[in-house]
Amino acid sequence: MKHLLLAVLGILFSIPAISQSHNFSFDGRDKSAIQVTPSDIYSDTKGWGYDFLPVIEQARKNQTETFRLSDGIFYFSVSVPDGNYKVTVTLGSKKKPSSTTVRAESRRLFVHDAVTKKGEFKAFSFIVNKRNTTIYDAQGKAVDRVRIKDREKTKLNWDDKLTIEINGDSPSLSSLTIEPASSATPTLWLCGNSTVVDQDYEPWASWGQMITNWFDDNVAVANYAESGETATSFISAGRLKKISSLMKEGDYIFMEFGHNDQKEKRPGSGAYYNFAYALKQFVDEARAKGVTPIFVTPTQRRSFNPQGQINETHANYPDAMRWVSKDLDVQLIELHDMTRAFFETLGVEDSKRSLVHYPAQTYPGQAKAFEDNTHFNPYGAYEISKMIVEGMKQLNLPVLQHLRPSYSPFTPLRPDDFRTFHWNDSPFIDIAKPDGN
Repeated sequence: MKHLLLAVLGILFSIPAISQSHNFSFDGRDKSAIQVTPSDIYSDTKGWGYDFLPVIEQARKNQTETFRLSDGIFYFSVSVPDGNYKVTVTLGSKKKPSSTTVRAESRRLFVHDAVTKKGEFKAFSFIVNKRNTTIYDAQGKAVDRVRIKDREKTKLNWDDKLTIEINGDSPSLSSLTIEPASSATPTLWLCGNSTVVDQDYEPWASWGQMITNWFDDNVAVANYAESGETATSFISAGRLKKISSLMKEGDYIFMEFGHNDQKEKRPGSGAYYNFAYALKQFVDEARAKGVTPIFVTPTQRRSFNPQGQINETHANYPDAMRWVSKDLDVQLIELHDMTRAFFETLGVEDSKRSLVHYPAQTYPGQAKAFEDNTHFNPYGAYEISKMIVEGMKQLNLPVLQHLRPSYSPFTPLRPDDFRTFHWNDSPFIDIAKPDGN
């Protein structure tokens, strides 16, 4: 009996703890909450507080004429176990009007330019997926780790805390509540490369960190994509194993690959060989758990022919994905076609406005002009995220019942005007190009 009790206790203590709710007040309005003061700096011992102050300070020192941080930007972190969390922010101030953008973890967008009048307060709720690298088995025992790349070790996504970014033209946060989301919350698991990943640094961005803006607090997005990944390297790094250990019936798994896969030269490489086989592994893992697999054909590169049309630069990889889709009866979003229409609609010059094309000295330390025809900036990523939603509409996915009312129908033939798109830069900046092309 004693040995049985010890075994049960061992299992219980190996399972990540279910976190209690955390409620913080930043202006004293909510007297029942923890009152946050400027001296409340995050530490592992404390478990909550203002975070990344040196990053903000250094970014302010390095500001240029074109890169200016907003006054009042800050990060606030809370130590929590892996899982989905319902986050509620109350925005506004008794003293001033405000315009606030809320992002979480690695620049995932959740509230965009929320405006309040002086004395007005608005509450917004959304689901944030928090993760670390540990993989647990069905009994809750840690059995493996995701083999992340060195640069990922400094990412906000792979640590033991949930981080909220408060930004905007005149940001103001009154209160913050973090509580475990319902275990029934459907999760959208994202797999892919640098065109999908939560890009940590300005001016890079991808659709996976923008699509969070379109769903209400009944849907979680867990973005496991990483720059430079292929379908096979994604699997070998343990990313799919981690997802498989967590996904459940009613979830969705989205797979966008092709950019880097076409450059593989190992024995057995090829669109209809290891690429197709890897895609089948994703599908088999998903269906074994009652999860809906969705293929996403790769985004186009900005490569125009003399007639102003996009060149096909992905060889036969999009066709291979379509073939596997048909063979395995997997639903597919034609992002390849939509981004072609998007680029051609914008034209040869204006299409640069959706990608990382910036003159030298736009960002601190940027000695040379950015001329990247693969990786999107925030405007481009924002537009691509709408294409994904429209692709989901074409598939009539049930999860669309949780689209926010703020989402309006979109077509790449009539994109949003890049001249009116508004984005507040974060203090995290990197002039190094992400892996992949």
